[in-house]
Amino acid sequence: MTDRITLVPLTEEMLPRVLELEKLCFSVPWSRDAFLPELRDPACCWLAALAENEIVGYAGMQTVLDEGYISNIAVSPDHRKRGVGMTLVQALLREGLGRKLSFLTLEVRVGNREARRLYERAGFREVGLRPGYYEKPREDALLMTYDYPEGESAV
Repeated sequence: MTDRITLVPLTEEMLPRVLELEKLCFSVPWSRDAFLPELRDPACCWLAALAENEIVGYAGMQTVLDEGYISNIAVSPDHRKRGVGMTLVQALLREGLGRKLSFLTLEVRVGNREARRLYERAGFREVGLRPGYYEKPREDALLMTYDYPEGESAV
């Protein structure tokens, strides 16, 4: 089943719901103070996924020159396996294309097989390991990269 998803820029007014999702999705959730500078930085892109006007997911990336980094992707447990995560990833890939990035990277828990499969289906490949990167529980991070081929058209 695929939810009908609308993507909109993530705003400060949306943070109460986003912070709820942070606590549901991550063992070490971001705080409001962590989000605010990101939302105000033009080198960052944050999107909210809406299903029937409810925030069911969000994603953010940072860019420096021609390099991009996906800092966060979260989907409500009630809306997983419905295309929300892929919709967010593809939107960030398109944003990176518009910003003329050479590549986009992210980290994912080694044990998070569902997320790893999602990123692989989106075209990311494994490029490294960050030992002990995550806390609660301590776990290695897999570094994954999406390379934009020269002259690539929109994703």
